[in-house]
Amino acid sequence: MKTDIQIAQEAQMQHIREVAAQLDIHEDELELYGKYKAKLSDELMKRVENQPNGKLILVTAINPTPAGEGKTTTSVGLGQAFGKLGKKAVIALREPSLGPCFGIKGGAAGGGYAQVVPMEDLNLHFTGDFHAITSANNLLAALLDNHIQQGNELGIDPRQVVWKRCMDMNDRVLRNIVVGMGRKMDGMVREDHFVITVASEIMAILCLADDMHDLKRRLGNIIVAYNFKGEPVTANDLKATGAMAALLKDALKPNLIQTLEHTPAIVHGGPFANIAHGCNSVRATKTALKLADYVITEAGFGADLGAEKFFDIKCRKAGLKPDAVVLVATVRALKYNGGVAKADLGTENLEALRKGIVNLEKHIENLQKYKVPVVVTLNSFVTDTKAETDYIEQFCRERGCEFALSEVWEKGGEGGVALAEKVLETMEQKESRFEPIYADDLSLEEKIETVAKEIYGADGVTYSPAAAKELKRIADMGMSHFPVCMAKTQYSLSDDQTKLGRPEGFTVNVREVYVSAGAEFVVAVTGAITTMPGLSKDPAAYHIDVDDDGVITGLF
Repeated sequence: MKTDIQIAQEAQMQHIREVAAQLDIHEDELELYGKYKAKLSDELMKRVENQPNGKLILVTAINPTPAGEGKTTTSVGLGQAFGKLGKKAVIALREPSLGPCFGIKGGAAGGGYAQVVPMEDLNLHFTGDFHAITSANNLLAALLDNHIQQGNELGIDPRQVVWKRCMDMNDRVLRNIVVGMGRKMDGMVREDHFVITVASEIMAILCLADDMHDLKRRLGNIIVAYNFKGEPVTANDLKATGAMAALLKDALKPNLIQTLEHTPAIVHGGPFANIAHGCNSVRATKTALKLADYVITEAGFGADLGAEKFFDIKCRKAGLKPDAVVLVATVRALKYNGGVAKADLGTENLEALRKGIVNLEKHIENLQKYKVPVVVTLNSFVTDTKAETDYIEQFCRERGCEFALSEVWEKGGEGGVALAEKVLETMEQKESRFEPIYADDLSLEEKIETVAKEIYGADGVTYSPAAAKELKRIADMGMSHFPVCMAKTQYSLSDDQTKLGRPEGFTVNVREVYVSAGAEFVVAVTGAITTMPGLSKDPAAYHIDVDDDGVITGLF
């Protein structure tokens, strides 16, 4: 079998204007980045804003395992399958972060014959959106430290600076640093920190903003520090908003590319789901809904993270109503949850499957709490046996959700036709009555505890003294109505990544809380999760290369 990058490099891509024509986008409504990439213009979004919305389908998954689940592969393949059925469909995805590309997870273009292309461009610099976000973030940091250096008119307490610098790379040594070393003119010495770009508040703001006006409003509301009186200092106070918005002017526009089968794909924004809200941009999703009859989007990592935040943050804030959810699992991953070693996952093991399927069961229960129709799909592997797939299908039907096999990795759109037909049938027969799992007027503690108990299955929540103190400060500032964004390990329903399956009898430990006033949510950091990942002992970067002809190898 060819590697993903080999398949992608052999693809015969259409000019992006031909791909756009499928969605009735005019050529002069595209801002071209070469032949195969384009940004969608503001003029296009204005032209289509009053058109009726298509159907919105969310693709999510069980908790990720080393065995792989194939959520993005399924999203891409499902979009291609709608094309096979003659449906006007578009895929709405996130942009990959360079951190995972050079780390351990790899890129985010899908896999096999269900990929978006150009794969190398998407996984590397793409159209420069993440560079713009990084620059805007670090401009604000520079203006903040410069203000302190130039007399500190706002009375900023250097011990209460909360704005962090960022870069789109896994670099653990930047988590905690000291800046301002040297002479007096080199700035005030203080502790500082870096986050990865995809965990930055500006990434979240870009993905939640409706337009430039809303973007500037949100940027201006960013809290960067507190003064000596304990009052918040904002980006507006530092006169930083206009310059940041100028850097983000083009990044605010969604990007259009294509799948291997020329299905249109709008790819924009990329917040991580374990430490941010994990969804592509509101602008991209809303535009896609105006351009196509069916929009297939995804949310990061497992349904306990990405889907919960898609529902409780993105849909709440953007007024979106999903029509169906596709929940991706694999036989291999369920057996891994049942205690089988990775090397033995290719062997039939119904007992391990019975033990591990409780993870899928919990995700089904969670999604049904949002009152959206659920379709479970098994991303098929050649080692799967009929007994295993039959058992899972029966398990799903007994729990009131539909089921379909997916073979998109091997067969592309043709391998997703059964899934696409099942999704169409489900949307026709079952109406979505979507509602978030908690109300705006609950306290922040009640919101955190609702997610912990209802979605994770925890017995309760504990707070560090610092987290409890910060929750009170946020409430006193009048921001209790914000939703919560839980930062938690993706590998477990709990905040302990070693607890597989469906853990019980555990408590979620919130060690840190901070408000993202521009993004308009409150982040609760749990367990050992970090906002700046590190590289592994054998990172993917070791295996990536480019030959004399400019052909890249090793990306996956």
